[in-house]
Amino acid sequence: MSEATIAAKEPAVLELEAGTYYWCSCGKSANQPFCDGSHKGTTFTPEVIEITEKKTVALCQCKQTKNPPFCDGSHNNL
Repeated sequence: MSEATIAAKEPAVLELEAGTYYWCSCGKSANQPFCDGSHKGTTFTPEVIEITEKKTVALCQCKQTKNPPFCDGSHNNL
């Protein structure tokens, strides 16, 4: 499998409304941290995020997290 592109070395801390979101796992999306289809033709697929109520989340942008799509601090080791 290919390595993901590091989009940023910090999480995207966002307040999300209830709904379905698609987290970019390849790092190539111009709409970070969300998927814009840039993974097409690669082995990457977006991660589906189901939010049931409005809340603040920290989404990984370095793409190295062991808990996708959420930040686990892996960016601190880059």
